[in-house]
Amino acid sequence: MADAAPSASALPPEGPAALSEPPAPAELSAPTELSAPAAAELADCWDRLRTDSPLVQCLTNIVVAPFTANLLLAAGAAPAMVDNPHEAAGFTAVASGVLVNLGTPYDDTVAGMRAAVPAAAAAGTPWVLDPVAVGGLPWRTTTAAELLALAAPAVIRGNASEILALGGGEGGRGVDAAHAPDAALQAAGDLAGRYATTVAVSGPVDLITDGQRLLRLAHGHPWMTKVTGVGCALGALMAGCCAVSDDAMIAAGTATAALTLAAETAADSASGPGSFAVELLDQLFLLEPAELADRVDPQ
Repeated sequence: MADAAPSASALPPEGPAALSEPPAPAELSAPTELSAPAAAELADCWDRLRTDSPLVQCLTNIVVAPFTANLLLAAGAAPAMVDNPHEAAGFTAVASGVLVNLGTPYDDTVAGMRAAVPAAAAAGTPWVLDPVAVGGLPWRTTTAAELLALAAPAVIRGNASEILALGGGEGGRGVDAAHAPDAALQAAGDLAGRYATTVAVSGPVDLITDGQRLLRLAHGHPWMTKVTGVGCALGALMAGCCAVSDDAMIAAGTATAALTLAAETAADSASGPGSFAVELLDQLFLLEPAELADRVDPQ
């Protein structure tokens, strides 16, 4: 998608040094590429999302909140935009999954995130980190490091530049990727091993790895980059899928496959980004598990 059982290890120290120093080297040589069997697992996860309707708490940015909520509803999940620092921690015990998105961080919302992350970990609620524009903006970069030091997420989702920056390299310009996904593959593997997590790198070819396995998905449409919030909403969808799957790699792959396949179908009947945004919700709503299994093409 174009986007504007690893071993546990010690978390990095709190503060900016956690991102200014490269992660410990971890070779991602010869990972196991998921192929035909994965299609059935992705379809099963999609079916469970639609059946169970998990409650996804979204601590997300003000630009994308309505689109994110509507996309979760279209997929079959239930959104809850609870980010107030007085409520965020307590709600994680009620939620099935949690999204933490750094797109528009403010003092209050970041306070809510700092409260929600350890509370989610204590409650056993999977959470997803979307480190929007880390690297180029120091405060949110430090905030991302602090959140990772509090508890490891189930999934880290970002574009290649964000993943490189999170791993200690040079980032991109704001929310836009300045690097191809393959350029971030080693950084993704390092992050996955360091935090015992799954890392999803969004781009023309989506890469998803847990440090041991690698899944590539080449679906989607260029218009996804012309609609604000598609990538951010994908993070929320990953949180929903994590709520119904014990395998975060499968959960991240399911969310990515569903959204990018829906985008391909949506583009067939849309005339531009405006109608595409609406049609994307419709096609996600209409996507059946059997269709996902039939169309998805892991590389």
